[in-house]
Amino acid sequence: MCRALLAVFLTLVLARYYDSVSVPPHEEVARMARFVVHKCDWASMATISTHDPVKGQPFSNAFSISDGPVGNGTGTPYMYLTHMEISVQDLQTHYCKNHGFDPQSPLCAHIILSGSVIQVQDSEVCVAKAALFDRHPEMKDWPVDHSWFFARFNISQVWVLDYFGGVKTVSPEEYYRAAP
Repeated sequence: MCRALLAVFLTLVLARYYDSVSVPPHEEVARMARFVVHKCDWASMATISTHDPVKGQPFSNAFSISDGPVGNGTGTPYMYLTHMEISVQDLQTHYCKNHGFDPQSPLCAHIILSGSVIQVQDSEVCVAKAALFDRHPEMKDWPVDHSWFFARFNISQVWVLDYFGGVKTVSPEEYYRAAP
């Protein structure tokens, strides 16, 4: 799973609590990235498929994520995964539409994280569990026979498209220093 990962794509249209908080100015690129990651409850993870009949082709799945309890994000996206998950989902909300933005518009902020998925160990399991179950409480009741495990997204690159003029890059260090 780790070697097939291309990117995690987050878009501000998924932000459940977005209306109650001011969006950072587009000039504060690292802060915008942290803000979007913290406000999003879901992400689409793209990989190169290892399954027939689409083996070797791009493949995207939707996943619940959390970087911590609302208002206390770490910037690290955590996921609750099972090796049985292969469904492809297309998540959309009406946030951008309701605010007059087309989902493709740069004004509807898009954050693209590149990196790898790593199963968490030891004390980080408690951090990931608390982060995910706080925002996705139904996960507590998911079937135990699916061998769920906690994972984090190890960020290697951050791209921010939140305004006209093209994508901007943010280093992981810059990203983690910024307040959400």
